[in-house]
Amino acid sequence: MRAAGQPEGAIRAFRSAYERLLAGESGMLASDELEPAGDVPTLSQLPGVDGAAALEHVAVIKLNGGLATTMGLRSPKSLLEAREGRSFLDVIVGQTMALRRRYGVELPLLLMDSEATRSETLKALAAHPELGDDLPPDFLQSMIPKLKAEGLAPVSWPREPALEWCPPGHGDVYGALASSGLLETLLERGLRYAMISNSDNLGATLDPRIAAHFLSAGLPFLMEVFEGTEADRKGGHIARRRADGRLVLREIAQTPPEDLDSFRDYRRWRYYNTNSLWVDLRALANVLEENDGVLKLPLIVNRKTVDPRDPDSPRVLQLESAMGAAIGSFPGAGLLLVPRTRFVPVKTTDDLLVLRSDVYSLSDELFVEPRPERGDGLPYVELDPRFYKLLDDFEARFPEGPPSLLEAERFVVHGDVTFGPGVVVRGAAEVTAEEPRRLERTVLSGVV
Repeated sequence: MRAAGQPEGAIRAFRSAYERLLAGESGMLASDELEPAGDVPTLSQLPGVDGAAALEHVAVIKLNGGLATTMGLRSPKSLLEAREGRSFLDVIVGQTMALRRRYGVELPLLLMDSEATRSETLKALAAHPELGDDLPPDFLQSMIPKLKAEGLAPVSWPREPALEWCPPGHGDVYGALASSGLLETLLERGLRYAMISNSDNLGATLDPRIAAHFLSAGLPFLMEVFEGTEADRKGGHIARRRADGRLVLREIAQTPPEDLDSFRDYRRWRYYNTNSLWVDLRALANVLEENDGVLKLPLIVNRKTVDPRDPDSPRVLQLESAMGAAIGSFPGAGLLLVPRTRFVPVKTTDDLLVLRSDVYSLSDELFVEPRPERGDGLPYVELDPRFYKLLDDFEARFPEGPPSLLEAERFVVHGDVTFGPGVVVRGAAEVTAEEPRRLERTVLSGVV
């Protein structure tokens, strides 16, 4: 890592994770060690506030290290079109500028890039000189070696050396912010708080009510959560550790096999992580200083092959951490229940179809807002992965854009179907095609 130019903080963090792996730490959280988090305040109950005062000392950090590989691309996901010809990054920049104008605040926007996303992202940011901040626009996520599953030495893969490395999960954001010097710089400029969220979640907008609640409650750390449903049973949920009363995030990879049924009980573990977090930067600096610059987050051991596209390549371990797991590092951390519409990450083309559809509208200030008639619910979409998983295939089958999903509850497509203009989905619709088929100017409901 040192030879590859990785910062000393990242090396210390990897050493800590590696030593914990050797010591047998699994990161497992058994259900009998936990209890439900209890009732939490809700965003809808928070009062209106003076937005300028609430946002005066806040910075925005967006995780921007991901490539759109799930959709068949190798470019930053944030550069994909989100809506109406604008990329995710365009929308994020527009929202930031709108909040600056509305409240007269500095509101820096910082991106955590990876080696894979940095160059293209900075080129795209050059088209937004209006940001005009004297802070660096980004900081770099660290890279760690993949480990041989047998022996735990760094793997060697001469045919593609870049595959010998992996990011250590988005839990790296805290150490990377410090190693870059930006944590100290933000504090020196009087920016005390940060909202951190994923760049592919345009529902994660900066709400002054949340900032004011965070500040007035004196919290060191706040996680936005939503109430889980059956569809969320594999997601990370929040619980309280019986031993010390601290809140913890439990992912499925941290659940013993005998507790998987309990893990999936979304009625018991009500609150699920949105990956939208608020952090007191001074509290973060103090925790890092107390721990030699390392935030010891629960270890997640991912078992993969060195080349993810080649199942016959050597088996490796990737040592990762989740940024939401930092909730356990801050005594007195809090939760806030938010509407599901604040958690709309785009992980697949199914998600992208909903985002681009008439379920949402794009305001003049580039806020992506669900239409009021939808309430808090979003339609369930499942497109046949044989024909829609890859972005080029997806785009070719929606040449006129998405069908109307405003009145849709469920939209499932089996087979190769191209959707032309004037298609409306109402209620639950399931479309099946044994051979290529085109639909246009029709209402879909029931089995078609």
